[in-house]
Amino acid sequence: MDLSKKHNIHFAGNPQASETLVFGHGFGVDQQSFSRIIPAFEERYRIVLYDNIGGGQSDISSYSYERYATLEGYVTDLMDIMTFSQGTPTTYIGHSVSGMIGLMAANRRPELFDKLVLIGSSPRYQDDPATSYTGGFDNASLQALFEAIQTNYEAWIIGFSALAMRNSDRPALAEQFARSLQALRPDIALGVAKAIFLLDQRQELPKVSHPTFILQTADDIAVPAVVSEYMERHIPGSTRIQINAQGHFPQISAPDEVIHALQSFL
Repeated sequence: MDLSKKHNIHFAGNPQASETLVFGHGFGVDQQSFSRIIPAFEERYRIVLYDNIGGGQSDISSYSYERYATLEGYVTDLMDIMTFSQGTPTTYIGHSVSGMIGLMAANRRPELFDKLVLIGSSPRYQDDPATSYTGGFDNASLQALFEAIQTNYEAWIIGFSALAMRNSDRPALAEQFARSLQALRPDIALGVAKAIFLLDQRQELPKVSHPTFILQTADDIAVPAVVSEYMERHIPGSTRIQINAQGHFPQISAPDEVIHALQSFL
């Protein structure tokens, strides 16, 4: 299948630019989640946008429970996308799970990447008492999450969208995220959630050889500040900043803060 159609790849920005930005979206949203970020970079950068398989306008027939049971399927996809779109030094900007996907892909194919930006990303969501690691979720809470998705997807969406988006004074943001989740097939949503929340890629962090920028919000239910602090300690030469934003989707709820932070890094 045509890779462009498979991942709904779009090119934006300045095709003659000397640098490229590739944006990777997180769970429950698609490339449109960056729509308020892109205009700030269109003049100076060549921009690549895509949808992960199972989300957005990607080819849903390409989704496989086996291939995407872990992040490895998504990592392979990203390496294909990066090869397809390569042309100039590339900064990969990954939100949530796509941040970790980008980091893993950069470790495997370093020549395809120049810099990494991780927005609300985590190497492991589950606590690990054996190593005193805090991920933010214990095993019981994750099992409850999976059960809620499986037994009453619509009810789970209502609760999760509000918790993840925060910004209770702007309920339209949570409603927007809820609509995006409703567009996901429930079985795919469950498969993706398990691939994300059960991952453990802490061993990948010390292998990073690219300049890495970690963005943390003030109140992220999915990725508490202690996680991004852990990442900063374990990714060589990385830089971490906490922006003035709430929730797991600052590119949607606080685009100006994200733009300013990205510009300072780029």
